[in-house]
Amino acid sequence: MTPFRSATATALVSTLLATTLVGCQFGGEEQDTSPIVIAADLELSGASAGVGEAYRQALELKRDQLNASGALNGRTVELLFKDNRSDASESLRNIVDFSNDKRVTAIIMGGCNECALGAVRTVNENKIPTVALAPAGAVANPVAERRYMFKLAPNADDNAAALTVELRRRNIATVGLLRSDDAYGQEGAAALRREFDKVDIRVLAEASVRGTDTELDGQAGRLTGADPDALVIWTPPEQAMLAAGAVERANYTGALFLDASAAGDLFLGEAARSAERATLVFTQTMVIDDVIATTPAKAARRQWFQDYTARYGGYHGSASFAADAIQLIADAELRAGGPVGEVDRNRVRDVLETSQLDGLSGPIRMTPDNHSGLMPQALTTLIARNGRWRLAG
Repeated sequence: MTPFRSATATALVSTLLATTLVGCQFGGEEQDTSPIVIAADLELSGASAGVGEAYRQALELKRDQLNASGALNGRTVELLFKDNRSDASESLRNIVDFSNDKRVTAIIMGGCNECALGAVRTVNENKIPTVALAPAGAVANPVAERRYMFKLAPNADDNAAALTVELRRRNIATVGLLRSDDAYGQEGAAALRREFDKVDIRVLAEASVRGTDTELDGQAGRLTGADPDALVIWTPPEQAMLAAGAVERANYTGALFLDASAAGDLFLGEAARSAERATLVFTQTMVIDDVIATTPAKAARRQWFQDYTARYGGYHGSASFAADAIQLIADAELRAGGPVGEVDRNRVRDVLETSQLDGLSGPIRMTPDNHSGLMPQALTTLIARNGRWRLAG
């Protein structure tokens, strides 16, 4: 092990110990060695299978790291996976099954907005803590009606603000908007227009895309036909790359700006040529190899990036959210305490609601008034260069 990796590993274990020592048993009491069982409802097939597979990989890697760290006070994390097939009805059946399994401490849901929104009532009625990786704001708001729902993904208002700053810096006055045809796409369009109104940026044309769409030339034609200075793409990663190719075929020469939901693989592959004009708002972890590790948190993010890349041969932008979800739940279970071998979901929920973590995705702060924990400062600006995403500047 190199000195850097050794120091980083030490920092990681120290961080884990600092957050988990509260759960230790003292005074000769029986030590709890029962597994921390976390269920995962993911899009492992269907339209969003690419992102779902990235989540699965991240969860398995983070589980292995936690179990090998020795920082769980003799306990281990176990994962239960179910495929929701990118379908909200199938997802709800999975949530019901997980809720009825008394071993399960909490649930992690994937990036499907409709799945998370459709599960809100069941999650609350069954009082099972759930961390969704879907970006729609309604997943976690209003908090009073979503006491057991939490969210780990960039927020629409934060994305819109960051994109607007970059558009203004580039002196962009008019845009065309391509958004997903779902709750998050509608939320994003509203957030963008609010920010644009502050700086006199006009939306000349708007089009939507479904998660199952594979041909976007029609939408690209309508948007580029309005001749905007730039195009804003607010879609999942699969449609974002399809859109980049479609606007190139439409001979559009303006810049492309992507919100955080569009983040996919680090290496752009076949989409590299069409994406070379693109700017992406996302977390620093996606390009942490461009960043000097000046803090333990940055060192941990760099180590995570290297470990994920070494195991899977590449990196997916959303992987860190899944890893942070496991960390939050494991920490909450240890801090919640309770009788040995028993799961107290209410205590876990209460701890989650006040969790603070300098996570792999960035700073995360949950409060009783805010169940969407990723802080705005986690976002930065990335640009496509030489077939991959790089830190701007």
